[in-house]
Amino acid sequence: MGAHVLKIPEDIVAALRIPPDDVEDELNKELAVALYSRGMLPSGKAAALSGLTRQQFEDLLGKRKIIRHYGAEDLEEDLEYARRGM
Repeated sequence: MGAHVLKIPEDIVAALRIPPDDVEDELNKELAVALYSRGMLPSGKAAALSGLTRQQFEDLLGKRKIIRHYGAEDLEEDLEYARRGM
């Protein structure tokens, strides 16, 4: 599986109020939450992008008072997850 690299100018990274060792993880969480909240990414994929478990990602959404979306793709992901667990 390939990966895409998002280029962020160093002066932007330096301006972030995030410890240097946490920048990548925190930006992945922020991107995942933003894409999920805009309906551009289902919750399972957003959780994977964030580096959190599904439960941790759901907790993060709750803390930020982000409305949950549940569509056909989310249902299919949940069904696939349930099938693997059997």
